[in-house]
Amino acid sequence: MAAIARSLPRMTVKLAGQTDLDGWRTAARALAMKGVPADQVGWTIAGNASADLFAGTDHAASEALPGADSTTFTVPRAFVELAETVVCHRDPERFALLYRVLYRLREEPHLMKIGSDTDVRRLEAMAKSVRRDIHKMRAFVRFRRIGGGPDDRHVAWFEPDHFIVEANAPFFVRRFTGMRWTILTPLASADWDGTRLTIGPGATKTDAPSEDDAETLWRTYFASIFNPARLKVKAMQAEMPKRYWRNLPEASLIPDMIRGAEEKAREMVEKQPSEPAPHHAKIQARHWPAPPAGDSTTQDGADARTLAELSRTAESCRRCDLWRDATQTVFGEGPAPARVVFVGEQPGDHEDIAGKPFVGPAGRLLDGVLVEAGVDRDAVYVTNAVKHFKFEPRGKRRIHARPNAGEVKACRWWLDHELALIRPDLAVALGATAAQSLLGKPVAITKLRGQVIVRDDGLRVFLTVHPSYLLRIPDPADRDAEHGRFLADMKAVKALMG
Repeated sequence: MAAIARSLPRMTVKLAGQTDLDGWRTAARALAMKGVPADQVGWTIAGNASADLFAGTDHAASEALPGADSTTFTVPRAFVELAETVVCHRDPERFALLYRVLYRLREEPHLMKIGSDTDVRRLEAMAKSVRRDIHKMRAFVRFRRIGGGPDDRHVAWFEPDHFIVEANAPFFVRRFTGMRWTILTPLASADWDGTRLTIGPGATKTDAPSEDDAETLWRTYFASIFNPARLKVKAMQAEMPKRYWRNLPEASLIPDMIRGAEEKAREMVEKQPSEPAPHHAKIQARHWPAPPAGDSTTQDGADARTLAELSRTAESCRRCDLWRDATQTVFGEGPAPARVVFVGEQPGDHEDIAGKPFVGPAGRLLDGVLVEAGVDRDAVYVTNAVKHFKFEPRGKRRIHARPNAGEVKACRWWLDHELALIRPDLAVALGATAAQSLLGKPVAITKLRGQVIVRDDGLRVFLTVHPSYLLRIPDPADRDAEHGRFLADMKAVKALMG
């Protein structure tokens, strides 16, 4: 029995509420400076009936702990930011875990940089879960109007996984400043009267209105914008899990939409054949000169001595059939010689019209990350493994289609000649197609990302993802994390540049 007593906490700290970060921080700092080990401290919430009956002396978080000295120590900003999010998690052990990591930071100041550490990984997983819950609340809260005239109010019901209402309420204040609203959840409620935000106790679903007149109009709108040709059920359910459907008025339409999507997509294709916009043909006429009479071939560029000569020759390229539907050849751009060449997959819709590489959304993202990484964009050469835009027509839109191995091989002629004129020390393969073109074989980017492969001719090839990959990530938290990884890759490129 004595052994059991020694293993129990000697003191219990009572926090004012489920997300009492200030109270935890005050008590945790004092405890850590006193040198109280994590296994000697219990954490409980005021009014929590499940508090440890065998715990030692209770202390309110705001109390000065006996014997605590005034010495201070600093903690990494990464831990502070993580703690601000983790306190919203529903795990009752969150405060104890945070204190254990804080206590360890006294002797392990670089602990937060050790991604394999069990405690750090658990904190990061908890923070990710909270951020995802915050995102889902912002996406799936649906207000219903009650009352009328100057006394009308909008009420919503939501079922969060974590204690996120207080942290998330300011977002709704900014979003709906001019509207009086209340958000009810089982854990807490938030009320905005137009001037003041109030956080209150939890509620039940019966406290929220069941439906309003606007929902019929909203369902009609939702059905009208549904595009069956773009439906991906698994992706949709990953972003909108079924457990949220019961509180979304439009969710009642989804099962029927899924069942009829294939047939409706087929009807769309049959009723609306695609043709390029008129201005595509005008640009195409300027860039596709007819081949000489009696000669089905064109120059191959082998004698080109400059990039400008090579680019002019590529305008009449017929090495594969992609030129037939593309607006124009999109050649590389940048200085020659250049120490670094960035190679993408192929031009997109924006590049096909502009005639320049990396000018669309993915190009703008790449430009921004290069600035963050300290890479001079004007000092590098950018190009693509394939010089023509390959696409699938969808109504009036042209949807990117991945080049096949034959098209990549045919266009490698131009990339090889570019590299010969540029004479780079390093080539950055942005995605699998670029890597295949540079290395002459398929490469698993996910496994080899961040690695450098040296070709037989001595050219170093750095492997990473294409920036368009970041644009396709639906979850903001995952997208931010991937942005950080891509930035780290570009910093590695900067280091390789010397």
